[in-house]
Amino acid sequence: MKPVVLPLLLLSMVACNSKTEKIHYPQAHKDDVSDDYFGVEVKDPYRWLEDDRSEQTAQWVKEQNGITFDYLDKIPFRHALKERLNELNNYPKYGSPFKKNGKYYFFKNDGLQPQSILYVQDSLEAEPQVLLDPNTLSDDGTVALSTLSFSKDGRFLAYSIARSGSDWNEIFVMDLATRELLPEHHIRWVKFSGISWHDDGFFYCAYDEPEAGRELSGKNEYQKVYYHSMTNRWQRDRLVFEDREHPLRTYSVGVTDDGRYVYLYETEGTSGNSLLVGNPNFHNPGFAELARGFEHDYYVVGHVDGKLFVWTNWEAPNGRLMAVDMTQRNRNREAWQEIIPETKHVLESVTLIGGKLMAQYMQDVASHAYAYDLSGKRLYEVHLPGLGSIGGFSSSNDDSEAFYTFTSFTCPPAIYRFNADDNVSELFRRSEVDFVPDEYVSEQVFYTSKDGTKVPMFLTYKKGLTRDGNNPVMLYGYGGFNISLTPSFTPNRIPFLENGGIYAIANLRGGGEYGEAWHKAGTKMDKQNVFDDFIAAAEYLIEQQWTSPSRLAINGGSNGGLLVGACLTQRPDLFGAAVPEVGVLDMLRYHRFTIGWAWASDYGTSEDSREMFEYLKAYSPLHNLYRGMNYPPTLVMTADHDDRVVPAHSFKFAATLQEVNDGEHPTLIRIDSNAGHGAGRPIHKVIDAQTDMWSFVMFNLGMEPVFD
Repeated sequence: MKPVVLPLLLLSMVACNSKTEKIHYPQAHKDDVSDDYFGVEVKDPYRWLEDDRSEQTAQWVKEQNGITFDYLDKIPFRHALKERLNELNNYPKYGSPFKKNGKYYFFKNDGLQPQSILYVQDSLEAEPQVLLDPNTLSDDGTVALSTLSFSKDGRFLAYSIARSGSDWNEIFVMDLATRELLPEHHIRWVKFSGISWHDDGFFYCAYDEPEAGRELSGKNEYQKVYYHSMTNRWQRDRLVFEDREHPLRTYSVGVTDDGRYVYLYETEGTSGNSLLVGNPNFHNPGFAELARGFEHDYYVVGHVDGKLFVWTNWEAPNGRLMAVDMTQRNRNREAWQEIIPETKHVLESVTLIGGKLMAQYMQDVASHAYAYDLSGKRLYEVHLPGLGSIGGFSSSNDDSEAFYTFTSFTCPPAIYRFNADDNVSELFRRSEVDFVPDEYVSEQVFYTSKDGTKVPMFLTYKKGLTRDGNNPVMLYGYGGFNISLTPSFTPNRIPFLENGGIYAIANLRGGGEYGEAWHKAGTKMDKQNVFDDFIAAAEYLIEQQWTSPSRLAINGGSNGGLLVGACLTQRPDLFGAAVPEVGVLDMLRYHRFTIGWAWASDYGTSEDSREMFEYLKAYSPLHNLYRGMNYPPTLVMTADHDDRVVPAHSFKFAATLQEVNDGEHPTLIRIDSNAGHGAGRPIHKVIDAQTDMWSFVMFNLGMEPVFD
C-alpha cells in the first residue's frame, strides 16, 4: 500500500468571519489504502489519521483546531455566552449522601471547582470535613474520581482515578484514621472495574500492561479478576479468574453485603451476561454457574436469609425480580422463584432498604417507585414530587433511612431523605440556580416513525412560545445500548431556552425506555429503525410548525454521534446544523480499537457476514459522504485522550466531509486536549465545550441571542 507522495498538508489559513465566507481547510494527504470485505474493495485514504500519536496527525489536529477556533472566535456573542454559562454553573452542587460504617459521605462542588470534593460527617448535624479532594491531584483538574469503596471494618477507603478522561484507572487505598495513602497498594492498568471488599482486601478487574504507545488505542483483551490483600503489595495479588480461550470477555465482581457470596458477571458485549456465584474465599472462590449465556441480563440485588435476589429480563423483557434458594442443591434458573413479576412498565432496578425491596420503574420515561416485602407483596408507592427522574436509593438492608435525588427538565436536582418504614420523603437539599423554572414548560408528545411505531419525545421551551414554524430547535438523541434518556436538568441548555429555543429529546428505539424489546428493535439489522425514528422526530417538529429545516439542529454523543452522523448523511436537507460528539463514525473498523469489539452486541461487525457488512456500510457515516452534496453546517467534536471511541472516527469523518462537501456551510472539527470520552471532565472544560457547541449552533440557526 504505497502512499501517494504529497505534502502532508496544503494549508490555507483563511477562516470565515460570516456564515457565507468560504473556509479553506487543511488538505490532508490521501493514501492508497483499502480493505477487502467479502470481495468488495473499500478504500480508506485517511487511515493514517488512526495513528493519533504520530507527528503527521498531531500537525493535522493543530491546523484543524486553528481554523475551528478562528471561526468560533468571530462569533459575536461567544464571549457573552461563556460568561452566562459560567454564571449558570456557579452554584453549590451536592451529591446524594450515602452511609458507610455509621458515617455519612457526600460529594459537593462549590460552583466552578474542576472536580467535586468528597466530604464526611459523623451525623447529618455535624460539620462536614474534606475526606478526598481530587482537585489536589493535578494542576488542571483533569484527574477525576471513578470508583469509591469502603472496607467492611471502616478502616480503609479504596478509590480509583482516571487521568485526562481515559478509561484506564489507577486504584489507591487511604487509611481513614490517618488520611494517608498507602503506596504499596497502588494498582495500575485497571479498566471497567469496581472495587469489592472482602476480609482483608478487595476484588478488582485489570488487564496486562499494554504495549508502549498503545495505551490509548490498543485493543483490550484478556481481562482478569484479582484479589488484593492489604497484607501484601499489589505485585503479589492473587489471580482468581481468567478465561484464556475467550480474550474478548469482560468481568465484574461483587460481594453481597452480608459477605456470604461473591458473584461474577461475565459478558461478551454491552448487554447480556452470565452469572456465577461462589464462596468469597480469595484463594479459590469456586465460582459455579447460576445462569449461562449472553442473551439476557442478571444482576444481584442482595442476599437475605438464604435467598439471593436477582433482577433479570430472562423471559421478561421489561424485567422482573427472582430469588435463588441458596440452601438447595438445584440452583438452575428454572428453579428460581419469581418475587416481583414483569409488568407493562420497565423495572429499572431493585434495592434492599430496611428489610424491604424498593423497585424503581420507568413509565413512559418517567420514574415511579414502589416498596415490596421480601415475598413480593406490594406495600406502597413512594410519593415523588412530580413527573421526572429519581436517582437510585442509597441504603442497605439493615437501615430504613435512604436518600434519593429527583430532577426534571425544568427542575434542578433536589435531594430527599426517605424513611422506608413510614414512606415519608423530606426535602434535604435543593440546588439554587440562576433560573426561574416557572417561566418554562416541558411536555411529552408522541409521533409516528416510518414503520408506524409510536415514539415519545420531550419538548422544553419558554412559556408563550408561538408555533409559527420559525423557532430554533435542538433535537437530541441516543438510541442504543439499552440506555434511556429520562428527564434531567443541566444549566447549559438555559441560554438556548432563554433566547426562544426549544430543546427536544427523542426516546428512540435502541434505548431502554420500553424494555429489552425496544432495545433490540434498534440493534444490528434493525439499526436503521433508530435513524428513521430520529428523522421522523425532525419531520414531526416541522410538520407541527414547531420549526423549519434551517432552524433545526441535531446533537448526540458516542452512539448518539453515530446517530447524528448517519442522519446528516441520509437527510442533509432536513437540518440547519449538526454536532456529532465523540461519535462512532467508521462502522467497518470500530471493533478494532480498544473496547470497540464489545459494541458488536448492538451493531454486529463487518466481519460477521457479507449481509452484515453491507448493512453496516449502507449507514456508516464515513462511507456515505458523497461529492455534490450540500451538507448542513457541522461541528465534529472529539478529544485526544478518548480511548473508548477513539478520535480516529472523528478525524477521518471530518477530513472526508471537508473534502467532498460542495456547499458553503462550515465543516469544522474541535479536538479537545487532555480530555476523554466525557466522564470526569473538569467544569471549565465542560463550559468551554458547551460554549463552542451552542455558539456554533445558535449562529448557524440565525439566532441573535442576548444574555443579561
